[in-house]
Amino acid sequence: MAISYDNLWKLLIDKKKKRTDLISGAGISSSVLAKMGRNEYVSLENVDKICKYLNCTPEFVFTITDS
Repeated sequence: MAISYDNLWKLLIDKKKKRTDLISGAGISSSVLAKMGRNEYVSLENVDKICKYLNCTPEFVFTITDS
């Protein structure tokens, strides 16, 4: 299984926000942002923070695929 944060990057574009806005706005660390940039797993606590900041649900943050 693989994880992808492509939905999140598209949502940020739609909301006219930058990736670094997540650090201050959602209260996540730069290392979490770097992990997401490499499509690595992050904690659900961080996903929750992002969802609250962007007023969305997890399916707008990540997808899990079989590949």
